[in-house]
Amino acid sequence: MISIIILGAGRSTSSLIEYLATHSDHVKWTLTVVDIDKNTIDRKCNRYKNVKGVAEDLKNSEILDKWIQSGDIIVSMLPAFMHPVVAKQCIKYSKHMVTASYAGEEMKSLDEQVKEKDLIFMNECGVDPGIDHMSTMEIIERLRDDKSEILSYESFTGGILAPESAKTLWNYKFTWNPRNVVLAGAGSAVKFIQEGLYKFIPYNKVFRRTEFIKIPGYGRFEGYANRDSLKYISEYGLEGIPTMFRGTLRRPGFCRAWDVFVKLGATDDSYEMDNVSNMTHRSFINCFLAYHPTDSVELKLMHYLQIPQDSEVMNMLNDINILSDEKVGLKKGTPAKILQHMLEKRWTMGRGDIDMLVMWHRVYFKKNNSKFRLESSMVVKGKNNEDTAMAFTVGLPVAIATRLVALNKIKSRGVLLPMKKELYGPILSELSKWGVRFDERVNQVED
Repeated sequence: MISIIILGAGRSTSSLIEYLATHSDHVKWTLTVVDIDKNTIDRKCNRYKNVKGVAEDLKNSEILDKWIQSGDIIVSMLPAFMHPVVAKQCIKYSKHMVTASYAGEEMKSLDEQVKEKDLIFMNECGVDPGIDHMSTMEIIERLRDDKSEILSYESFTGGILAPESAKTLWNYKFTWNPRNVVLAGAGSAVKFIQEGLYKFIPYNKVFRRTEFIKIPGYGRFEGYANRDSLKYISEYGLEGIPTMFRGTLRRPGFCRAWDVFVKLGATDDSYEMDNVSNMTHRSFINCFLAYHPTDSVELKLMHYLQIPQDSEVMNMLNDINILSDEKVGLKKGTPAKILQHMLEKRWTMGRGDIDMLVMWHRVYFKKNNSKFRLESSMVVKGKNNEDTAMAFTVGLPVAIATRLVALNKIKSRGVLLPMKKELYGPILSELSKWGVRFDERVNQVED
């Protein structure tokens, strides 16, 4: 029998474990899940008689080494920085590897060694990255087979609150890694190509350069640009395409309010602040404003960023207690870390909260001298604050990919992304059986 070892039992592993434990092929493999948190292991594994849960610390290199040696397929659900460590050990012991995370340069550099060992290292097979790649390649290759010329590609993905969830003025709570949300407004410039022109947006302007998108049945969204859309031109085989743009979705109003934190410098992660243990939410915001002996923090903020007093932005800031006298509750931290901690008090999903994963593609193409617009959208809702849409759409495709490896259904070898039909075809087909499917609309447009 094939031995599958899942390293880490974080929030996205419930559907991963369920699929591998209950699929009709489950008799062909054994399944072991290893994580430091015994309560999590017990909660996620004990319901299945054919799943072994082990509580051990995988930060211990000897323990990590032991489990990698013991498996045939290693599914790494550990923090992204640990994947290269796991990968090198998988090469050493000739083990296949599956992960949902981005394949960085260090991972890609292992390609030849992985091929020499006749191994599969499947990366980026979660939701974003993952389902976004697979659904994109399905569209691109279908259009090419139909002798169409692709003129433009745009894609947006977002994890937000479902309409039936508990309401907030932001229509948002953290559905995934809060740090990634906070740092979206910091760092290097955003870059993409539009109508043949290269565009660059400095990080402090990202949330004021947004696009409105309407998805049938779910209303309006606004999207802001991801950091680097250009790298996907070669990944998707779209060399020479005039427009390539990838972004993130939120509900309207979010970006204008979030821009306050960016403009202040509250999303900066490059330095540690002083006197953090004595900070309140209010004094944290005041740190970024000019001194005035009598003006309030609110007045200074409104004047500095030209926010009207009766603006919805001020209501949204008050909605998350950002100007209150509540203690921050940290001893140290960068501005970004402090802001994240403050927001987690209000934006951590609780009872009554249901998340929603939204993905949308728009492709313009030409066929027989006529121009068409293809729009494809996917919406998945979570069940509750534990069984979230985000966790489901990460864990399930990882599980399907792992099954394909276990059954020797993948002929390619090396460090792989799910860009080939032998990879994305069966995964998308299986996802559709679980309700993860796209609604597509094609309309002819005038030049």
